[in-house]
Amino acid sequence: MSLINTEVKPFQAAAFHNGQFIHITEADFKDKWSVVIFMPAAFTFNCPTEVEDAAENYAEFQKAGAEVYIVTTDTQFSHKVWHETSPAVGKAQFPLVADPTHQLTRAFDVHIDEEGLALRGTFIINPEGLIKTVEIHDNAIARDISETLRKLKAAQFVASHPGEVCPAKWKEGQATLAPSIDLVGKI
Repeated sequence: MSLINTEVKPFQAAAFHNGQFIHITEADFKDKWSVVIFMPAAFTFNCPTEVEDAAENYAEFQKAGAEVYIVTTDTQFSHKVWHETSPAVGKAQFPLVADPTHQLTRAFDVHIDEEGLALRGTFIINPEGLIKTVEIHDNAIARDISETLRKLKAAQFVASHPGEVCPAKWKEGQATLAPSIDLVGKI
């Protein structure tokens, strides 16, 4: 079953954010757009490149009214040390969410049972707490966070413009489509 348009299940998790340990629940995903990015583990070779990419795009996510959450199966204590010791991860100003019990990785269907790690999963959640986009892929393939930002803006556009869709490669400000029988066979 797809997670698209399903509500985020209740959860509680610890996180490291701006030098503090905080608690995150599904309520934090309400009343704003949220981008949840799962990674296998802290202190790996590929994950810091994604954290850095997210950090370099963070101002754009905030400008779009969205919060970013990075989730690994490590503890909040590991995330603190990761943030303090990795120059790339040290750029993160968003919560680094701990999931050592695998509650989140299982709820978002990105858990690897044999390894106790997460697949690379990206989820965009609307202000009502509904999952609007899902991207899951092999851990050897890092993401391009600018594409996640593009998808966020597309999800926001169609949410505020019912009856319109964003075509391939749509970027903010470009033309959209209004599906109708008149378009069938004409594109």
